[in-house]
Amino acid sequence: MSRAYRTVPEPATAEFVVQGSEFIGHVRPVESVDAAETFVDAVREEYADATHNVPAYRVRAGDEETDGHFLREYSSDDGEPSGSAGKPALNVLAQQDLENCAVVVTRYYGGTNLGVGGLVRAYSRAVKEAVEAAGIVEERPHERVVITVAYDDSGTVRSILESEGYEFAADYEATVSFDVRVPRAEGEAFRDRIRSATSGRADLA
Repeated sequence: MSRAYRTVPEPATAEFVVQGSEFIGHVRPVESVDAAETFVDAVREEYADATHNVPAYRVRAGDEETDGHFLREYSSDDGEPSGSAGKPALNVLAQQDLENCAVVVTRYYGGTNLGVGGLVRAYSRAVKEAVEAAGIVEERPHERVVITVAYDDSGTVRSILESEGYEFAADYEATVSFDVRVPRAEGEAFRDRIRSATSGRADLA
C-alpha cells in the first residue's frame, strides 16, 4: 500500500521523420483513467488532420485505501496494422515501469509503407524519445485532505503546512479551508498532528 511508482514529471513531445512519415510522440503524467482519456481526446482534436493518433496508457485504478488498486493498461492501433502501433507504444511504458502515464503518437503518412517491423520501431521510438524528453521521477501516491478551521487556528495550520512543504490551497471565508495534497503514507500521522495542534477543533475531510 502507498508504494512509490515511476512516472514522468511533466508533458513532453518528440518528433522525427522516417521515410517521409512524420511521427510526434506526446507524453504526460495523469492521475486517473479519465485524465488519460481526456489527454488522448485533446491530442486527437489538435492533430485531427493526422493519419493516425495512437494512444497508450498505464494508470493506477481501484481503491488504494484497502490496497485494492490495480493497473489499468490500454492501447489502440488507431487504424494501423494490428499489433504494429498501440502495443509497441504500451510496451515501452511497461518496460520502463511507468505508471500514471499516457502517450499518444501522431503520424502523418509520408507515402511509403514502413511495414509492420518499421512501424513497431517507429512507434516505440516515438514513445522512448518523448519519455526521455520528459524525464522520469519516482512519485508517491497522494491524497487530498481538506482542513476547515476558525480564523484563530488558521495560522497554526498554515505554519505546519509550510514547514512540511505540502502543496495546498487556502480559502478564507467565514471559516478557513485548506485543501492539502499529502503523501498517502503520511496521511494518518498528518491528521493526528493537525488535530493535536488545534486541540481537536479542526474539521478534517
